[in-house]
Amino acid sequence: MSNAFQFHSASEASAVIGPQDVWAKRIEDAFSVNLLMRGDSVEFSGDENGKAMAFQVLKAAVQLHKQGEEIREGLMDRLIEEAKEGSLTDLFHAMDSAVTMNYKGLPIKCKTFGQQNYVKMLQEKTVTICIGPAGTGKTYLAVAQAAQELKDGTIERIIMSRPAIEAGEERLGFLPGDLAQKVDPYLRPLYDALNDVFGPERAEKMRENGVVEVAPLAYMRGRTLNHARIIIDEGQNASLSTLKMALTRLGEDSRMVLTGDVTQIDLPRAKDSGLERAAEILRTVEGVGIMHLTNRDVVRNKIVKDIVKAFEKNEAERAAREQARTARIEKRKV
Repeated sequence: MSNAFQFHSASEASAVIGPQDVWAKRIEDAFSVNLLMRGDSVEFSGDENGKAMAFQVLKAAVQLHKQGEEIREGLMDRLIEEAKEGSLTDLFHAMDSAVTMNYKGLPIKCKTFGQQNYVKMLQEKTVTICIGPAGTGKTYLAVAQAAQELKDGTIERIIMSRPAIEAGEERLGFLPGDLAQKVDPYLRPLYDALNDVFGPERAEKMRENGVVEVAPLAYMRGRTLNHARIIIDEGQNASLSTLKMALTRLGEDSRMVLTGDVTQIDLPRAKDSGLERAAEILRTVEGVGIMHLTNRDVVRNKIVKDIVKAFEKNEAERAAREQARTARIEKRKV
């Protein structure tokens, strides 16, 4: 293991080390090593294993910088995490090619190995069910893949839908306007994804000419959807019977993806959620792919990943307490 890392230029070193050496400090804290800048090189000191991982992170950051990636907090955190897991190669493979190009001509790429597997499943399976926490790109990548399918001519339109279910104490009846206006706010996340990929003006024109349709899930009943990519978002807020209805809308040369976060169920009774049950029922059906993304695939603000982890920890502790309580009750019965 070398005790130094050589950059190719001062600008490369600046981009990877970060303003005021912020990324170098992040690496030092993560691996319990010291990094000393000497011109365009970095010298390491500390634990041998830590130095080896720090070296790999710098090497990876340089390669990504050459590919046009900006080294930001989220990316550096992913590099550090993957280095600890010994899976930096998987991350590079995931970020190697674009799903499609957005309206600015910039590539939309997978940011994690899990996301890469998800996109691959979208490309290969007729039906994909993707379950994962907020910020893992479930809907955004589905829209990106649909955009590429439109460009390739393998589909003629994109149909996006989600249940119009109120969150918490919010109610449709409290909103002004007719039914379409009341439902529209619940479809806003789908519009946001479309605007990011196609640009606001083109996305609006695509909706006007029917190439893109965005509608509440209830509006899918009775239809046959041909030559389309159908994206059902927030599937955790639909019952099993509703998801069955949606799945059976598939027509000729169409593909569907159901996405959802089973930790954010807004139905009056959480047990009525059909997403996990649908995944279990369909797991052996040929042409159906089941994808589970995790907090490692969160690519929003770093705090989102920390929030997801905190809630997962709380849920695990609550389940453990409930299990212990049940065991005590059963013991008393004996």
